[in-house]
Amino acid sequence: MESLPPPFRIGISGSYGGMNLGDEAILEGILGQLRASVDAEVTVFSMNPPDTLARHSIEHATCARSLTRKEIAPLIKELDLLILGGGGILYDGDAQTYLREVSVAHELGVPVFLYAISAGPLTTQASRRAVREALNAAPSTIITVRDRLGQRLLDDVGVTNDIHLTADPAFLLEPDALPIAALESEGVEFTRKLVGFSVREPGPAAPHIEPDEYHEMLANAADFIIERLDADVLFVPMEKIDVQHSHAVVAHMRNAEKAEILRRRYAPRQILDLMSRFEFAVGMRLHFLIFAALRGIPFAPLPYASKVTALLEDLGMDTPPLGDMNIGQLIARIDRKWDTRDEIRASIRLRIPQLMQRAARTNELLLGRLGQLSRAS
Repeated sequence: MESLPPPFRIGISGSYGGMNLGDEAILEGILGQLRASVDAEVTVFSMNPPDTLARHSIEHATCARSLTRKEIAPLIKELDLLILGGGGILYDGDAQTYLREVSVAHELGVPVFLYAISAGPLTTQASRRAVREALNAAPSTIITVRDRLGQRLLDDVGVTNDIHLTADPAFLLEPDALPIAALESEGVEFTRKLVGFSVREPGPAAPHIEPDEYHEMLANAADFIIERLDADVLFVPMEKIDVQHSHAVVAHMRNAEKAEILRRRYAPRQILDLMSRFEFAVGMRLHFLIFAALRGIPFAPLPYASKVTALLEDLGMDTPPLGDMNIGQLIARIDRKWDTRDEIRASIRLRIPQLMQRAARTNELLLGRLGQLSRAS
């Protein structure tokens, strides 16, 4: 590979600094690949710059959302490349917000690279038009998506630039040891089977279910696991709001004494290490399921968004819509997943190397773009 002149000034814009472990896993994956392959001075546009600086090895972090378009322009003008992504950031309501820096970069002639994004839902004409115009504005823009659903949707919206299928950069993370003592201090016991559980607000997964009904449904599922598997359940919050919903689920459980909720702050790589201690997992959060897959842990998915459906498609798993299921159907599905856990584990192990190769492809495309910028300068 030809040498690239240091350092490139690269900006990364996405859903960072919001205390969501999935988003931080994405950023860690991007930075890990970038740092291993090129010398770069990185600025992350973050909702919480101090948190981002503390978590990640970067030179600068700024709160773009607190700045006007005029105020953000000088920061973008100094960049050699603006990265948008990764993650599920192009959806109704917020797509225009995330695309603002892209629009400014186009106006200033700064190249743009979309890094393993997801798209959807995009149902409003305003959102679809904003995405189409921003992604078609410069022929040099490189677009990579982490799943086929996003690829199909962007094509349907009318994006004419090439769309490259890659994968979530979190697939390239390695675990960082989470000591057993830390978990024992949270009340976790290792003398019984342990099942990981990830819940969040109902959201688009079950828009017509009342919160109490929703929490009771998940509580019944957790109780079933405890009794069917003779196991304890550990709720793993991937975002702060998950703690609230985990407590609400436990409050509805018959076997609440056999459930614990992680309360302390952990890094994505530590949660990745934690996954290996589970016999089984049941989850809604995308990166909880990605972490389970990376550790070869069979799981029962509770999909709440197209990005989860897309992951299951990549892993060759079926995708039940939670909003259309009653508790009996949900328990039956979890029971079948447990009974077929060996087949699920084998399927995951077969497909993970392909997803890791796809994830690495994003950085290869990025390096190619930086090489073009180097030759042009």
